[in-house]
Amino acid sequence: MPYDILPTRREVLLTGAALAASMAISPFASAAIHPRQAPRTLRKAVMFGMIGEGETVLEKFTILKDCGFEGVEMDSPSDMNIDEALEAAAKTGIKVHGVVDSVHWKFHLNAPDDKVRAKAVDMLSTALRDAKKYGASSVLLVPGVVNPKQPYDEAWKLSQQEIRKVLPVAKECGVKVAIENVWNNFLLSPLEAARYVDEFNDPMVAWHFDIGNIINAGFPDQWVRVLGKRIVKLHIKDYSRKKRDEQGLWKGFDVELGDGDANWPAVMKALDEIAYSTSPTPHGNWATAEVGGGDRKRLTKISEQMDALFKM
Repeated sequence: MPYDILPTRREVLLTGAALAASMAISPFASAAIHPRQAPRTLRKAVMFGMIGEGETVLEKFTILKDCGFEGVEMDSPSDMNIDEALEAAAKTGIKVHGVVDSVHWKFHLNAPDDKVRAKAVDMLSTALRDAKKYGASSVLLVPGVVNPKQPYDEAWKLSQQEIRKVLPVAKECGVKVAIENVWNNFLLSPLEAARYVDEFNDPMVAWHFDIGNIINAGFPDQWVRVLGKRIVKLHIKDYSRKKRDEQGLWKGFDVELGDGDANWPAVMKALDEIAYSTSPTPHGNWATAEVGGGDRKRLTKISEQMDALFKM
């Protein structure tokens, strides 16, 4: 290149300054062009009890598939015929991805009575083994309940003590114990929830995050960011503070998905940030509706509502 057409030092500096200035105008310019680097891969599911149509498990799973769902959560212990459910799953492609400990409200892991705690541990072990039979990856657990007779500090100590007893079973089954945030007067902030899980220092203890349960006293997107990779499952529901204030605490849940105060755009953004909503393995992460179910028409509506939320 001839010397006379080489850029001068001044031209180089001016060009660099202009480039830096253009980048400084909007540090999020690239994010605005590419809001998500990966597509969302959330997989829709429901609680088995929401399927209000069909007599057999096969009929119910078939309806679920027709309505656009891929998975379901089952209860354990229960009188469910697991072989029948597995046959229905094989025929329809519906995946039993998770199990809910069905007796954690009855037998508390922080109960003062050691016999009650032993029963709770036994039932949780049963749920873990049933989850393995289903091919599920987690068991949802309410870890304890705080009330006048079961103090907060004891709930922390006793529940961790009892959960540790089932971790060998969890490892043997390859099924995680997934703690859920519920209205149990326990683990009331995301920082505390994260610390509770971290103190186990074990990958078999994680978090089953319920979006709607947080709204009465918090903000779901903030919880998502704090809990981060600790989240292994989601429950999808909404909550209206307006209905709560006008009609009573529990009436807040009486709202359609998207019509409450979850702030779904912020929730979805947070889920993108922690890569839960874009996980490619093993073909996406689960998002399970926990709302009033019903017949085929009602389930189709829920499926469509979830689709709309997941596009925000």
